[in-house]
Amino acid sequence: MSQSEIGARIRELRKIKHYSREVLAEKIDISTKFLYEIEAGKKGFSAETLSRLSTALSVSCDYIMFGEAEAKYDAERIICALKILEPHQIRMMQDIVKVLYEICRMV
Repeated sequence: MSQSEIGARIRELRKIKHYSREVLAEKIDISTKFLYEIEAGKKGFSAETLSRLSTALSVSCDYIMFGEAEAKYDAERIICALKILEPHQIRMMQDIVKVLYEICRMV
């Protein structure tokens, strides 16, 4: 759980949500510079900031801190990515998932 790994996860999640650094910093009530330093692994942050990050990025605090790869957290990341799609894109994704599910059942 190095600061650089945590920062990289935060940056990745921010990009998935299509937030600029400025937008996320405003949502969690910190400066843009401080968020940059967190993402660069140069600064740590408080439990309160962690809680705000978790809420703003729609993931658990555990995922931010430890990068837990359990299915629950993977599902949260997929849901975040799907939230930005248009309805017709979501229907296409549903069709793709159905096909992949059928392929997995055959293997």
